[in-house]
Amino acid sequence: MDYEYAPLRLPSNVDRLTATAQLTIQAEYGGWELARVRLYADGTRQVVLRRRVSSDPQPGLSY
Repeated sequence: MDYEYAPLRLPSNVDRLTATAQLTIQAEYGGWELARVRLYADGTRQVVLRRRVSSDPQPGLSY
């Protein structure tokens, strides 16, 4: 199965609740699922979202 990936970097001033809300919206409306989260010592998070590649057009990420 083929996936497309979207790496995101969340700054340290984004709290966990806000990050959860943003990622939930992307999952709900864009068809993305959480593939990986990496938390760095400075408080930034690197998030990788993925979704199945399909022939139907899907909305992109909104930054």
